[in-house]
Amino acid sequence: MDMAKLPDAIERSESGALNEYQSKLLLKAYGVPVVDEVAAADVAEAVDAARKTGFPVVLKGLGQTLLHKTEKHLVHLNLNTPETVAAAARAIAAEAGAALEGFLVQPQMQGRRELVAGLFRDELFGPVIMFGIGGVFAEAFRDITFRLAPLTETDIDQMIGEIRARKILGSFRGEKAINRRQLARTLLGLSRIALDHPNISEIDINPLIVTDTGEIRAVDALVAFGPRAAASKAKPSVDPMLLGRYFHPRSIAFVGASARFGKWGHNLPSTTIANGYGGDIYFVNPRGGRIAGREVYPSVLDIPGPVDLAVVTIPAAAVMSLIPQLQEKGIPNMLLITSGFSEMGEDGRRLEEAVTAAARAAGILVIGPNTMGISNPHIRLYCTGSHVWPDAGDTAVVAQSGNMGTQLLAFAENQGIGIRCFSGSGNEAMVTVEDYLDAFEIDTATRNIMLYIESVKNGRRFFESTRRIGLKKPIILMKGGRTEVGGRAAASHTGALSSDNRIFEAVCRQTGIVTADFPMDLLDLAAAFSSLPLPRGRRAAIMTFGGGWGVVTSDLCAEFDLEVPFLSDEIIGKFDDILPDYWSRSNPVDIVGEYDPNVAMTVLTELMKWDGCDAVINLGLIGRKILFSRIVQSVKKSDPAYDRAVLDSLEQNIVNFEKTYINSIAELMGVYRKPVFGVSFAFDQEERTVYPVAGQPYKSVVYPTPEKAVKAFAKMARYREFLDLNRTDASGG
Repeated sequence: MDMAKLPDAIERSESGALNEYQSKLLLKAYGVPVVDEVAAADVAEAVDAARKTGFPVVLKGLGQTLLHKTEKHLVHLNLNTPETVAAAARAIAAEAGAALEGFLVQPQMQGRRELVAGLFRDELFGPVIMFGIGGVFAEAFRDITFRLAPLTETDIDQMIGEIRARKILGSFRGEKAINRRQLARTLLGLSRIALDHPNISEIDINPLIVTDTGEIRAVDALVAFGPRAAASKAKPSVDPMLLGRYFHPRSIAFVGASARFGKWGHNLPSTTIANGYGGDIYFVNPRGGRIAGREVYPSVLDIPGPVDLAVVTIPAAAVMSLIPQLQEKGIPNMLLITSGFSEMGEDGRRLEEAVTAAARAAGILVIGPNTMGISNPHIRLYCTGSHVWPDAGDTAVVAQSGNMGTQLLAFAENQGIGIRCFSGSGNEAMVTVEDYLDAFEIDTATRNIMLYIESVKNGRRFFESTRRIGLKKPIILMKGGRTEVGGRAAASHTGALSSDNRIFEAVCRQTGIVTADFPMDLLDLAAAFSSLPLPRGRRAAIMTFGGGWGVVTSDLCAEFDLEVPFLSDEIIGKFDDILPDYWSRSNPVDIVGEYDPNVAMTVLTELMKWDGCDAVINLGLIGRKILFSRIVQSVKKSDPAYDRAVLDSLEQNIVNFEKTYINSIAELMGVYRKPVFGVSFAFDQEERTVYPVAGQPYKSVVYPTPEKAVKAFAKMARYREFLDLNRTDASGG
């Protein structure tokens, strides 16, 4: 191929690959540093090129179909004479046969550090850039990281810092630190290629040699083509304003209402009515009659007043015939509880598509099918299959699993975590998780977003929405099905090293999504993000009522990359005045069993003032009332003569202290904008995680274990770093 025609060839190609020499010409045009090399047509030209290059040289077979050349013995290293070059060329020609287009002569590069970089196109998320430790052990070590294109400077910095063997990128065994500018230019070049050439399906640069001077050179490269991405089959997006109004119905019709206990048509209206929903409620069932003292209308067309939302529990086969009635009645929203659609197989999928198309044509917005329902505590709307009723708050929740949604709502109710709204998204036939995200973005009452998802319908839209929203509101997410499904069939290391889960994890890091490992982590994190100020950094001051907990918490901080700084001389002096002589004089601050409430308050206040920490972890100051109550009960039983008034007074004093202390924590956070992560001395059924304080912008948060508190701090610190880095990146600062 004439090298001058390379750009035209790239634009026309839909399959196959460039040969190595052509691949490097393309990479070089995008700023990737490549090794100096010469393409030779035959043995004589190869020998002549080797003399001009200077020995020792590397000789490779050249051809568009010659992939994985090392395994095919098409690469010969450390050739030191014209004779060895000629012999190697003849051996390569015999091995490659008709696929050989020529030879490639390179200087023998010296470098003990090998990297890998590349590009591939994920079916869901589009172009992905990869970077990591390369060489022959790339697939064995799998020390790599990913980001979606286009890359920002922050993305590149994070990729370089994420690999486990990042120490070798610095000065290493007498070799200079890597030229980070060259490396950044390489990754940025791959990102630009991904956008400029949608027919390039994969690029593999392995190895990317690091010389002893820190310079990098691409010594091997592959550029492969594939069909351009087909036009997106993603569902049409939903107007976020319409979706917002969906959760504020002024009237509801329960289509399929039933008088039979346990049926969905009985359960849903029961919980909706029982919890004080203030709008009009209508029952619809062809049999008519009365249910729960209310008139039952044979059809939605018989309802006398306007209806904003139809909650549908009739059999799947009957839903299609309902749509014209909803359209004629002017009902804009349908909550399709009914199952029997795509979750049941191909016939169900076709029915779901037909129902969705008909509803869309009729201007009806559908959540579901196969959903557990919706809630909006702000208007006392609890229309879910589970009778759980969390308080009103600012955390919007979407769950793709009904069981998981039930668990999350029940825990939120029990622990005092306020909910902005909830939706079980079901099969997402019309309204997808991406639609919810866009609606939550513009909803001023939503401060935090909590998601349990198992899949996304439109990966690129999900990425773009979360990247935009993550700079405004934290998105707390747990993904089901995180196990690796296996490597892709690919022509390169770049593709072979990828997996669905690793790409999704990269999306989360790139967009600032706060990931939860376990279901209860979602609520722990929601409690922190909805109640506490963000920490400015990772420095923890630990305040404990007993030494052991302080040691354990310090270890946890180290494991979660948090710092436990030394106390300043000034603050030690202040604590010397109020604590016993034998106090630790270190961080953690052990108040050594001091029961004086004033001591605890003074220590907490001084730590909040101290500019040497970014958060306070408060261990064992809350929850002592539980143990103390048991002590009092034991004394009353064992010593009936003991003055009951004294015991009751002691018990009430500690209750009063904890209430005052909880209020003071919220007040101090309002003054110093620094979070306090509480850990309870004891936890029982009556204890909560979140304690609102009247008139304060922040709430006190108390966890049952130190690891929950430390994990919440670490996740909040990481999110703060994401905001700081990406806001700076976006502004060009």
